[in-house]
Amino acid sequence: MRESLFSIFNLALICGGAFLMALLINSFFLKFAHTLGIRNKNDITIRWSHTSKPSLGGISFYIVFMVGFMFYAIFFGKEDVFENQSLLGLFYTVTIAFLLGLSDDAYNTRPLLKLLVQIICGVILVVTGNSIALFGSDIINSIVTVMWVVGIMNSINMLDNMDGITTITSISIIATIIFILIPFSLKNNVDAFFLMTILGSLIGFLVFNYPPAKMFMGDTGSQFLGVFLAYFSIKFLWNNGIAVNKYEVFSNLSLVLTGFAVPIIDTSIVSINRILRKQSPMVGGKDHTTHHLVYRGLKEKLVFFVFLFLGMFSAILTFVFQRYIPHYSLSYIILWIYFGIIFTTFFSMTRKQKHFVEGEGH
Repeated sequence: MRESLFSIFNLALICGGAFLMALLINSFFLKFAHTLGIRNKNDITIRWSHTSKPSLGGISFYIVFMVGFMFYAIFFGKEDVFENQSLLGLFYTVTIAFLLGLSDDAYNTRPLLKLLVQIICGVILVVTGNSIALFGSDIINSIVTVMWVVGIMNSINMLDNMDGITTITSISIIATIIFILIPFSLKNNVDAFFLMTILGSLIGFLVFNYPPAKMFMGDTGSQFLGVFLAYFSIKFLWNNGIAVNKYEVFSNLSLVLTGFAVPIIDTSIVSINRILRKQSPMVGGKDHTTHHLVYRGLKEKLVFFVFLFLGMFSAILTFVFQRYIPHYSLSYIILWIYFGIIFTTFFSMTRKQKHFVEGEGH
């Protein structure tokens, strides 16, 4: 009980500090950089918002991450940071992803170059020992790892299509992993520290990204979050129980599917619909599940709360199964049924509703 209370105190302290830092950073950006991060003030064809706003949120994510990196090294031991090959892999990849997003926000990076950099991020994670270890072949594990990293980086990027959606979805996924980790001590638990740090920065950014948003996270934020979420999902969802030899391929895949239900469903439905229209999935438009909910009469704030509910319910469901249901149990089929119901509901909705706007972007 005492350990649990201390864990809660740690959670509040770290998250609160990161929240305040993100709040200050984003307030500063919003006040002094009204045009930074806007490629074309007059180009709003693919943004759901009818006005152009600064895409600066991702910069605050990276600054908070870097401050947290140095803070942990100073107060909890530099060997846990600078001699931790796994963590250094995260540091390298989020830095590369951040620079990729920064370039994309400023110059609209070519898709092939963007894909190449995302693949490099996946390869770096494999080389630094952050590979999926769920299958019997190292080659298969490495290929699946790279595909997962590229897929999540693009999925989180595509989901950033309406105020607050990517932010609240990322918060839900991080909450899933934190639930799995509790209770914990900060000493020798750098993973919990960085999860709470980025959670705090996301909540701080949500103050400005809640609909109607004052600023966007931009590709700088979505690319950073894509790598960050991919890294921790590999450690605590894909490879769940492997260190203690308590895992099954089916159960772990179920945890991944449910924990990332929102981005996977949205990206899959949008991609399928665009392919059926003989359009590239990467061409983009206002045809996401979020948009279709608005076409059906929901207000943007209500759409936000729909995705908040889905994200948090998925987080709780993932946690309950991971913590209380044996890995070998066939009960994990329930998670697939849950995923299938949401997918079918949203897909049928998008097929019936034809009022979408095509254009370049997400």
